[in-house]
Amino acid sequence: MPLPFPDKDGQLFNNADSFAMAFDEAWKRHDQQQPGHGLVASEKLERILEACANHPFMQSDPAMARQVAAFRMRLLGF
Repeated sequence: MPLPFPDKDGQLFNNADSFAMAFDEAWKRHDQQQPGHGLVASEKLERILEACANHPFMQSDPAMARQVAAFRMRLLGF
């Protein structure tokens, strides 16, 4: 089930930057709500992508959104 985005209503845009910010927030929220989750990288990626499923960029270009997510994971140290 997708998590609500922390962004203000109307602040989600159909572009990679907006998706990256939403992905980072969903990642941080997951870590806060489920510390010690024990997921491997691929499992956590799928959970976070599920949380971001309603983001306009994820809906319009899911393949590129996955690439952005993989890049963000590296930057987040996972």
